[in-house]
Amino acid sequence: MTQGTRGGPNPGESGISEEAKAILERVGPDPSYDGIAVAKDLLRRIRAGALATIDRVAGFPSATLVTVATDQDGAPLFLMSRLSGHTANLAADPRASVLLAERGKGDPLAHPRLTVIGRIAPTDAPRARARFLARHPKADLYAGFGDFAVFRMEVEGAHLNGGFARAMAVSRADLLTRVDDAESLLALEESAVAHMNEDHRDALALYATRLAKAPQAEWRATGLDPDGIDLAAGDLAARVAFPERVSEGGRLRRVLKEMADRARGTEG
Repeated sequence: MTQGTRGGPNPGESGISEEAKAILERVGPDPSYDGIAVAKDLLRRIRAGALATIDRVAGFPSATLVTVATDQDGAPLFLMSRLSGHTANLAADPRASVLLAERGKGDPLAHPRLTVIGRIAPTDAPRARARFLARHPKADLYAGFGDFAVFRMEVEGAHLNGGFARAMAVSRADLLTRVDDAESLLALEESAVAHMNEDHRDALALYATRLAKAPQAEWRATGLDPDGIDLAAGDLAARVAFPERVSEGGRLRRVLKEMADRARGTEG
């Protein structure tokens, strides 16, 4: 029985209903929509997603809920037990995808979501572990268990669905953050984040509420990279993109001050 015979729109031979065609013609692509910026924001901000691996026995896709953080370049990071089925799947075939979706009121499909594809393998980099625990501090309760390890996805590409008529492929180069020229900035990330959390919580609150339009809360920084700064307050997360690329410490201080000044100017 076709959709049309059930009283719904008839998709016809093209698979697209006449009603949908009419909406597409009326709405059309939005030239002001920055899909790359939306994709990068979702990647950095969403704290949990659906990880799909290839079942090592049945060969079918198998999805599970995981918590997610990002490395300095934006590569997804996961803290997972080596005893889990999806970890065993990755050991047999590292190909995987993770779906990161915006939550909100109304139709879930009206909100943007990003699927990132790549290959996942364990990493023993202290930086990766530190960044994951900064984003998910409660995970410290079990992160030290012998069967747990941090895993990193080597991204190969992504697909963004930003809502109706806003779907697009996103390349690895467009999604990730270039870090090869920012060694000095990355080296001071930990100290810069600690300094902001100790001495500039007022500025962090301004970044979150005025620039990221997040609610009032006890915001803290969890990480920074050449493209922006990550913030968290309990279960809330925010991402504030820098107005310009930052690759060294001196420029970071200037940009953070300019952002605070701009945020103060938006009050009222």
